[in-house]
Amino acid sequence: MSTAADAVQDDRRDSAPAVDPAAGRSDGPASPGAGAAALRRRGRTILVTGVLVVVALYFLVPVYWIVVAASKTTDDLFGTHGFLFAGNFALFDNIAQVLAHDSGIFLRWLANSVLYAGVGSLIATYLAAAAGYALSTYVFRGRNLIFGLVLGGVLVPGTATALPLFLLFSQLGLVNTYWSVLIPSLVSPFGLFLCRIYADATVDRSLVEAARLDGVGEIRIFHVLGLRLMVPALVTVFLFQLVSIWNNYFLPLVMLTDDQLFPITLGLNTWRSQTDRLPEFYELTTGGVLLSVIPLALAMIVLQRFWRGGLTEGAVK
Repeated sequence: MSTAADAVQDDRRDSAPAVDPAAGRSDGPASPGAGAAALRRRGRTILVTGVLVVVALYFLVPVYWIVVAASKTTDDLFGTHGFLFAGNFALFDNIAQVLAHDSGIFLRWLANSVLYAGVGSLIATYLAAAAGYALSTYVFRGRNLIFGLVLGGVLVPGTATALPLFLLFSQLGLVNTYWSVLIPSLVSPFGLFLCRIYADATVDRSLVEAARLDGVGEIRIFHVLGLRLMVPALVTVFLFQLVSIWNNYFLPLVMLTDDQLFPITLGLNTWRSQTDRLPEFYELTTGGVLLSVIPLALAMIVLQRFWRGGLTEGAVK
C-alpha cells in the first residue's frame, strides 16, 4: 500500500510545473492578462519612439538643409534639389568668402554676438539665481507680490518694450552703443521664476540654518551652498537666455545703426537684403547662417552634462 501511494505522489510531483525559487513564478504557460499587458507596453514604446523620431526630424531637417545650402553656389542653390548636394561642393569656398568679405566683418559680428549673449547670459543667470534664492529663503512682507510682478513680466513680449527702451536710452545717450543691447539682456523674468521654484525644491532650510549657526555669512551661504544646489536650474536659465539673446533681432535693429556693433542676426539680414541686386550674397548668407548655428550647438553639447548630474543628485544606489 505504501509503495503504491508513494508512486502516485511521485507521478504528481513529476507532472506539476517547475517553480523557480529565485523568480517566485512557475515555468507554466503565461496568463492571457500578462500577454495583453506586454502588448500594451510594446505599443506605448512604439508610439513614444515614433513621436520622438518626428520631433527629432522637425529640428534636424532645417539644420540639414542649411548644410546642403551652404555647400552650393548661387546657380546650384536654385538649379538643384534643395535637400540634395550638388556636384560642385563649394562649402569651404563659401565659408572662406564669409570670413573674408568686407575685411572680415562677419568675425566682428560674431564677436559682438558672443559679447551680447555670453556676458548678458552670465550676468542674467547670476541675478536670477540671487533673486530666486532670496525670494525662496527669506520671508518678508511683499514677497508674493514681487513674485507675482515677475510672473507678469514673463507675459510681456520683448518687442513691446523695445520702443520705450529706445526712448529711455536716447535720453541717456546710450543708443548705438554696446550698452543699448547688453543692459536689457541682463534681466530674465523667466529665469527668476525658475530659480525661485527650483530653490524651493532643492535648498534645504536646515542646511541654511546650520550654516548660519556656524557663523557663515549670508552671501557666502548663497555662493557656496545655494548656487551649487541650483546648478541644473542655472544651466537651464543660461541656455534659454543665451539662445534668446543670440537670436534677438528686433532690439538691435531698433538700437543700432553702426554695422560694427551689429550682432550676427542683424548682420546676416543686411546681407540677405542685398541678394536682389547681388545674387552672390546668397552664398554669403547661407554660409554665415551655418557658422552662426555652431556656437549654440557647442554650448548645448558642453552644458548638457550638468543636466544629467542634476537629475541624479541626491540619488541612492
